[in-house]
Amino acid sequence: MLIAALPILVELFTSEGCSSCPPADKVLAQLHERQPLPGVPLLVLSEHVDYWNDLGWSDPFSDPLFSERQRLYGGRSYTPQVVVDGRVDVLGSDEEGILFAARAAAREPHGIVQIAQIVQFAQSPVKVAVRGLPPHASAQVMLAAVEDGLVSKVQRGENEGRTLAHTAVVRALRAIGEIPAGSSEWSGEAQLDSSWKRLRLVVFVQERKSRKVLAAAAP
Repeated sequence: MLIAALPILVELFTSEGCSSCPPADKVLAQLHERQPLPGVPLLVLSEHVDYWNDLGWSDPFSDPLFSERQRLYGGRSYTPQVVVDGRVDVLGSDEEGILFAARAAAREPHGIVQIAQIVQFAQSPVKVAVRGLPPHASAQVMLAAVEDGLVSKVQRGENEGRTLAHTAVVRALRAIGEIPAGSSEWSGEAQLDSSWKRLRLVVFVQERKSRKVLAAAAP
């Protein structure tokens, strides 16, 4: 039995230089479009790592920030890797494994993130409120700016000659607030970059040490 219809965060660590990644990119897109778990919204993020860039093809969407973020989850870094709600890692092309982990995560208590409606990017800050967090250690409020519908024709490397499509590519990721251990509420705001006009936002709360996601939302 699921506790609440609150969003679950699904992060894919991927690379255009990896021949195993296109099937995982497709799975992520299908999860985003189909939303296959009734009552459990899935918020997906595609984070392109940079450690494949010296092996034939430099991924134009890669950032060392995402390689470091993957490393912080512990264990062996590989692609394609999915991390569900900061709790469980799954092979990125294993849709059933991802859904199993998402169902399990949905049984855990989560807080609620509320994001004020954005009228015009960069004209005024976006306001974020967090409430009802379960007991937790020190946590951060994270804001991701993501872009859909990206297409790239790979010229070299393992995917040479392939045209790859991407969903929910993270173009910017930053902390916008700190929540002390045990605090159940937080409110604040973040200024949006004027270059984000084509992007959408995902906000989530994540424990610093355990990496568990305590709450997530998208406008």
